[in-house]
Amino acid sequence: MTEVITLTGNDLTLEQVVEVARKGATITLSQEAIEAVNASRKIIDDIVESKKVTYGVNTGFGSLVKVSIPQEETRQLQENLIRTHSSGFGDPLGEDEVRAIMLIRINSLLKGYSGIRLSTIETLMAMLNKGVVPHIPEKGSLGASGDLAPLSHMVLPMLGLGRAYYNGELLEGKEAMARAGVEVIHLEAKEGLALINGTTVLTAIGALATHDSIELLKLSDIAGALSLEVHNGIVNAFDEELHIIRPQSGQLATAKNIRHMLEGSTLTTQATAERVQDPYTLRCMPQIHGASKDTVAYVKKKVEIEINSVTDNPIITRSGDVISGGNFHGEPMAQPFDYLGIGSAEIGNVSERRVERLVNTNLSGLPSFLVKHPGVNSGFMITQYAAASLASENKILSHPASVDSITSCENQEDFVSMGTTAARTARDITKNSRRIVATEMMAACQAIDFIKDRGVLGKGTQVAYDVFRKYVKFIDLDKDIEMYDELEKATDVLINGELLKAVEEVVDLDIEFDFGK
Repeated sequence: MTEVITLTGNDLTLEQVVEVARKGATITLSQEAIEAVNASRKIIDDIVESKKVTYGVNTGFGSLVKVSIPQEETRQLQENLIRTHSSGFGDPLGEDEVRAIMLIRINSLLKGYSGIRLSTIETLMAMLNKGVVPHIPEKGSLGASGDLAPLSHMVLPMLGLGRAYYNGELLEGKEAMARAGVEVIHLEAKEGLALINGTTVLTAIGALATHDSIELLKLSDIAGALSLEVHNGIVNAFDEELHIIRPQSGQLATAKNIRHMLEGSTLTTQATAERVQDPYTLRCMPQIHGASKDTVAYVKKKVEIEINSVTDNPIITRSGDVISGGNFHGEPMAQPFDYLGIGSAEIGNVSERRVERLVNTNLSGLPSFLVKHPGVNSGFMITQYAAASLASENKILSHPASVDSITSCENQEDFVSMGTTAARTARDITKNSRRIVATEMMAACQAIDFIKDRGVLGKGTQVAYDVFRKYVKFIDLDKDIEMYDELEKATDVLINGELLKAVEEVVDLDIEFDFGK
């Protein structure tokens, strides 16, 4: 049965965003939110009736703020805004990203500070619940004044314009709405601005990237633990006694995750006088993975503030004041999403180095490139090349977008956040790093098949190995295969969630350490 999430405007979680965006959950509105929306709209109706000059209601936008708009043209003002601002470019955002955008926008409007009609919110809600997904080009936002261009593309189908997906088919907006049984609307005063002025797109893209990064961090611990067993790794480096004296939360969580996954393993060892320590990519997993965990934990907190915030302009106070400010400015999320990209990139960097250790006979003691007959067969040689390519691409993508700015709107908007670029690059970095971790998982399982007569895997790594081998088999390469297809299967195993779920049924994997235990 499909989950139904009641929105209040105040307590939406990242997990609920994922449920709606990717798992088909639907939404309904709380009574208190409905009352807040209606009260806010009454203030706008009174302003229109009194003809009081108010930005965004009966004036032009941006640097055109001094241009007054006659009452009979306020509806046209709002619809013109949507038509002209829908100036995006590039590939469309994923349907999951667009559903997250719609959800977060609705939740923000429900707080009752935007002056929009309840019926307009209900139209957007009906689209979300019935599967109308606007076609939104991914490029074109400066992250201030909010995500104007992409959000305008979101609104177009509401007006019977633009394009939208319905049941996976890209249609004219009017046709998509008709097939779903959702009536198109006309915007009234303030509504166009209420729908498109805000940080919704950058927040939605970044929110899903944050969720994916959380999963990636857990998967990187699993892959790293498998690699450690391949190399008969020294487990002393994961003792809690070592980490509690440097009580960084992510570091402690990583050490705990790996300790628990390796319980029962006979493929690891204790330090001896002859062999005291392993290389950094094995020994320092708590410190390296842990730093990225701390990054992602911080970003998640920022995301959950933002998805429950009012980010349009002007805002309508409970007392009836109209305040023109800058809540649409994306800087509070641009910097965290840059930070998220760096954290995800480091996971790809360290995972790629472990791939090299797995395929290099001089470091692993196993056959070159993990094949029985190296020479005739190249085996996993180029998987490391491809992983290295992604790791290096991530280093370029990790340049922070938030330190850039450019002026717009006749210099009225003279410092912008580039937050949407930060969110998109964090998303792309996370995808690249996930592919690298999938490559490590595939190489580690291949290596384990060479040494499985030496001992048994840990309770968590054994489960991971078993699930992985359901989809990706040992590659003997006695005949040529297309390695791409196997890498795609490995990546899909990480995406579909089965492996992570199975491991978490026997081992609690965390990104933060509970100091209370």
